[in-house]
Amino acid sequence: MGRHSAAAGEPGGRSAAAGSEAGAGWARLALLALLASVLVALVAAGLRSVLWVLAGLAGLALAAVGVWWALAHTGVVRVAGVALSVIAPVTILTLYAASGMLGPALCSVALWMLAVVAARNAMAQGHVSSRREPAPAEAPHHPWILMNPRSGGGKVERFRLADKARAAGARVVLLGADGRDAAELARQAVAEGADLLAVAGGDGTQALVAEVAARHDLPFLVIPAGTRNHFALDLGLERDDPATSLDALTDGLELRVDLGFAADRVFVNNASFGTYAAVVGDPAYRGEKVHTTLQSLPGLLTGPDAPRLRMRAGATHADGLQTLLISNNPYLRPADLAHPGRRERLDSGLLGVLCVRVDNTAQAARMVRGSRSGNVLRLTAENVVVEADTDTVPAGIDGEHVLLRTPVVCRIAPGALRVRLPRNRPRAPLNRPAADWPRVARLALGPPAPGGQRL
Repeated sequence: MGRHSAAAGEPGGRSAAAGSEAGAGWARLALLALLASVLVALVAAGLRSVLWVLAGLAGLALAAVGVWWALAHTGVVRVAGVALSVIAPVTILTLYAASGMLGPALCSVALWMLAVVAARNAMAQGHVSSRREPAPAEAPHHPWILMNPRSGGGKVERFRLADKARAAGARVVLLGADGRDAAELARQAVAEGADLLAVAGGDGTQALVAEVAARHDLPFLVIPAGTRNHFALDLGLERDDPATSLDALTDGLELRVDLGFAADRVFVNNASFGTYAAVVGDPAYRGEKVHTTLQSLPGLLTGPDAPRLRMRAGATHADGLQTLLISNNPYLRPADLAHPGRRERLDSGLLGVLCVRVDNTAQAARMVRGSRSGNVLRLTAENVVVEADTDTVPAGIDGEHVLLRTPVVCRIAPGALRVRLPRNRPRAPLNRPAADWPRVARLALGPPAPGGQRL
């Protein structure tokens, strides 16, 4: 029998052709915007535009030095750092304005941002995600929901989550009512025959119950009733109305996602080591976050007891690290202003690793180059070993402070957690590939092939 193919005249062919043409259109817009961002600068200042670019980079470097002084020192040096971090960019902007370059510079930056957005849209048109898609799931018979009434400033009470969950047939237990922790209550629920575990609370509580659900291969429902709820965000859930997650009890889909482990502790978002973990461990941090951070950072960055970590991931080694962030699937780059702190997927089977080491002002200035500075290292791995010169190391596990014995072995458990999702999620998970400029150029300039497809 001959193979059936969707011709351009059939619905499938029309859809593919439309997607190809849309991708080519976005790619052409990306190249035009990129070219225009360069031409605007050249028309306004000619070859001197290169000097203006260098001046802008110098201003950013001086601002980075000022931030380093403000964070790593106290007293007069800190005051000078704050002043420098403000004065340097203001001075550059003033010079741009006085020379008539401020308008062209802003226009050039806006065009460059348009080019990046258009390039990502071009890539998305032909992007086939390798993420697992949610599958229909049978409604649970004995769902059990743990709710933290203190999370998110009282979201449980404000959205009447307990009443709505009970109306949907779930058993609701409030955390703190009898002094037992979330993991212990989840184990009790399993013993009593629960066929779904759920948490209305923050990421730290979500991780504790998710570990129990994964161990017993039970579906897990996330109700974003915490302050930030990054895990819920990357699942595509509505954080502003956590009650919408309860729809999954009666009409839900199921998706398998990965779980991260730091030693024997599960994390759904990340495990942090070094300066941030040490700051979070200060008892005063909960009440005075900014004051405690500013007071602690100088000793943690440049003091004699500053943490210096070592990391091993396969053949990659790094030492002298001040900050190490290991995430359950990699985060997008911080420079992605459209989706900062987001993960494209939660089922890649890989940890994201971000290492930072800054020891002096010269290295702080080089930070404006990002990963090319040599002070920032990004990679992915299935296993990461964290070492220190001490028997234990502080860690922030989804924002919760813990002490772990060294060396700490971090690993990922692919597809370990069955997540129950509402069928109608208000916010779809992020699915935007990074801009690949050579491919964008091929999309824009490649000749059309028969049937509307591009080579």
